[in-house]
Amino acid sequence: MTQFAFFKGQIVPIEDAKISIMTHAFNYGTGCFEGIRAYWNENEKQLFIFQLIEHYERFLRSSRILLMNLPFTAERLSEITVELVRKEGYREDTYIRPLAFKSDEIIGVRLHNLHDEVGIFATPFGRYLESEEGARVGVSSWRRIDDNSVPARAKITGAYINSALAKTEAALNGFDEAIVLTQDGHVSEGSAENLFIVRDRVLITPPVTENILEGITRKVIIELARKELGLEVVERSIDRTELYVAEEAFFCGTGVQVAAVAQIDHRAIGTGQIGPIVKALRDLYFQVVRGQVPKYRAWCTPVYAV
Repeated sequence: MTQFAFFKGQIVPIEDAKISIMTHAFNYGTGCFEGIRAYWNENEKQLFIFQLIEHYERFLRSSRILLMNLPFTAERLSEITVELVRKEGYREDTYIRPLAFKSDEIIGVRLHNLHDEVGIFATPFGRYLESEEGARVGVSSWRRIDDNSVPARAKITGAYINSALAKTEAALNGFDEAIVLTQDGHVSEGSAENLFIVRDRVLITPPVTENILEGITRKVIIELARKELGLEVVERSIDRTELYVAEEAFFCGTGVQVAAVAQIDHRAIGTGQIGPIVKALRDLYFQVVRGQVPKYRAWCTPVYAV
């Protein structure tokens, strides 16, 4: 149960971390956020926060796009987060949500001449998709927002209505998740996840110019695939029908972690089961995030004293 939050410069009881109905970010979506996971290592009795600094570096990049000037470094935000999660005392997998938002209680759409506030909370969290070993996916009728409209490389709160429309359409159509296309019809990503396909043992993923989030998990997967599995990884445009002829496909992201795609638009991907490359990446990823691979231990920030 969530008990505390970082709010207005200090850690307070969660019930004291409230905003007004008049808050600018609540009315206009003028905020940005991060999703960070912490993983419980039962053998070490330790909670490891994965890629903590990297997440806050992206958080600050998102804030700059929204004309925010936050009085924090990535390092200081990381320290606050460790303190908050330690105070919660979690002994299970946990999701951490930092938010930066325009806090003025006024009417009027703009980004300039407004005050910025930062809040952070954490909560126990397991799977994002129940069907991580074989999700059924549909290509959405909703297109991904364009960089010159609402930049997807920033995790802007208001922008996620685009994701919500795609996700709900998929769910109402009987799918587990959606894939969204760019305005020119190329594959972008899932509703809130990056996407990879496998063809001839080559990992293929859309480039950052296809209006994707510049995913931290995406970057980790590319490095692990190349260095540990010896796979070639190519960043290039993907057409919709290329999805249907892929041998394997998967989503990745902090929330979804690594989730195999078994079917797209009622067409089986490969055997219709989790494939060997996706399974190998999933297994390795979960070892890395729990601090079980010494080579990548520096990616994991321990919460409790050692």
